Amino acid sequence: MFFRKRQGPVDYVVAGLGNPGARYSGTRHNVGFRVVDELASRHGVPVDKNKFKAMTGIGTITVPGGIRRRVLFIKPQTYMNLSGVSLNAALSFYKIPLERVIVVFDDVSLPVGRIRIRKKGSDGGHNGIKSIIEMCGSEEFPRLKIGVGSPGDGDLVNWVTSPFGRDDRERIERVIKVSADAVEYMLTDDLDAASGVFNGKTVE
Repeated sequence: MFFRKRQGPVDYVVAGLGNPGARYSGTRHNVGFRVVDELASRHGVPVDKNKFKAMTGIGTITVPGGIRRRVLFIKPQTYMNLSGVSLNAALSFYKIPLERVIVVFDDVSLPVGRIRIRKKGSDGGHNGIKSIIEMCGSEEFPRLKIGVGSPGDGDLVNWVTSPFGRDDRERIERVIKVSADAVEYMLTDDLDAASGVFNGKTVE
């Protein structure tokens, strides 16, 4: 019988990207934080340990199919552009390979209400993903992109560091919950199935 070798005290890392502090709470750039908060609350895992320049929490959660996973939730506190510093430190400490990381972050190329799962890929102009690729040495890690809409010809930095407008505020609350569902599905190891369920789906 074949047994998968355990990769340390956690099976997966779920990293939500964002910026620390009240100034950025509720902004478009912080939807990754929001998804980790939703998952942690849903499964009763406090994310309150300050470690690896991040807020972290470890717990065993049950995902679709009754599968149990030991998960490290992490919210880097380094500001977005240095997200890879925290994540690389956590992976090195727990001896977790990069392919067992799920990174959740905002995407201005997707409209609000749309999410997208990817097995790997370039940074796509996202500074948090760029930092992770540079620090961890690979772009081969699963990720969940959450649409936050585009500023059009407006200033991109101002757009992602500002809160959602009134029309999108209620929708993004529903998107956060669906995104948490998507991460749980991704934790089953069947990314193709997860992509089939959630890619192209629009949350109204």
